[in-house]
Amino acid sequence: MSENMDDKLRDLLCDQAVFGLTNEEARQLKELSDGAEMDAQSYELAAAAIALAETKIEPMPAGLEAKLLRAAEEHFGASKEEIHESIHDQPTQTFQWKEPKPSRSFFDWFGWAAAAVASIVLMVTFFYYQDRLSKLEDRLAKATATPTPAPSLAEQRDRLMAEATDLTRAEWAGGPYEPTKGVTGEVVWSDAKQQGYMTFRGLPVNDANLEAYQLWIFEEPQLEALPKDGGVFNVTAKGEVIIPIDAKLRTISPKAFAITIEKPGGVMQSKRERLAALAPVKPSET
Repeated sequence: MSENMDDKLRDLLCDQAVFGLTNEEARQLKELSDGAEMDAQSYELAAAAIALAETKIEPMPAGLEAKLLRAAEEHFGASKEEIHESIHDQPTQTFQWKEPKPSRSFFDWFGWAAAAVASIVLMVTFFYYQDRLSKLEDRLAKATATPTPAPSLAEQRDRLMAEATDLTRAEWAGGPYEPTKGVTGEVVWSDAKQQGYMTFRGLPVNDANLEAYQLWIFEEPQLEALPKDGGVFNVTAKGEVIIPIDAKLRTISPKAFAITIEKPGGVMQSKRERLAALAPVKPSET
């Protein structure tokens, strides 16, 4: 018999003992109890006990008690006082039904577990949004902070000259090209940092649509036919000009630097027809 059917059978037996059954309920009880040995009398006794649980036994009427005492004295030969004492010594009892102490249900434990999970979720959410708030504050601080200006080319050049221990230096002199004969200045280079700067005074402003200046780095004293490309640049203002060296290949111990005037964007190999400036490195400075 399934658990549901077993519960239904017990309900019918209880109803039968306490209230009685309708015809339909009696039919159901017969079908459910068919082949099953059920003690209906025990349910009836339980119902009777429950009915008596709140029933208090009232004192016996005085006239009836006197008659019973006289009859008992005649029948048993006992004195009235002995019989009266034996009767009244029996304590009056009141039946009380005690509900069994309920055990902790699954829903009680589930409530505690849900509260614990909610606490954990609350803590995780708090720390998550606290971290987000901290990051947002950092971003706002960076957005509103006054940006540190980038160092100028002059500052970068001076830093290289102060920090490099292998600094190579050379002075510019104007080349045979007439407009640039009065160029002066210097070039500094560090092999270890692969970094250098050119400083020009008197180098004419060029038209970037027609021509460009290009640096060449020589590593042989004889000024080899294929020097290394040091980058293409333009001069846009008169006065002192500082240009960073943009060496395309690793350069070690340069012997000379040269500036030529080429087409916009520069060339792979210069014919050196317009040599604007030359800066040979002195032997003691290599």
